[in-house]
Amino acid sequence: EVLTLLVLTYPLLQGLAVQLHSAVTGSYIPGTHSIAFVNCLNEQIARDIARAIMDKKLAAYVNILPKSSALYFWKGELEESTEILLLVKTRTSKIGELSNYVRSIHPFETPEIISLPIDQGNPLYLRWIGESVPRD
Repeated sequence: EVLTLLVLTYPLLQGLAVQLHSAVTGSYIPGTHSIAFVNCLNEQIARDIARAIMDKKLAAYVNILPKSSALYFWKGELEESTEILLLVKTRTSKIGELSNYVRSIHPFETPEIISLPIDQGNPLYLRWIGESVPRD
């Protein structure tokens, strides 16, 4: 029974140990923060969505990248358009809430909202993201 309990609780204990080590040493835990990509039809929509994300404190920082060309299949047809891309820096734990919120305000039927965890980076910048976005 003790062995079974240890095996079942190992991932939890390991996660707590990594968080404790990070708190004591000030090191970054890979994957704590993420970058989300959100596509937008035009610059005004991009600015409105970026501001709404910031107003809800769902991100520390949002880049609005200039117009780019896009090719994609939609309803079986090859489409070509221009888009504005948002790069949203936030806590990984906020990605679900961010995605739900963006879907609720985005004019696209199926907006692109994808994220990638941040593995490494400037420790001061990563700490700033954590300080800027409230915990759950």
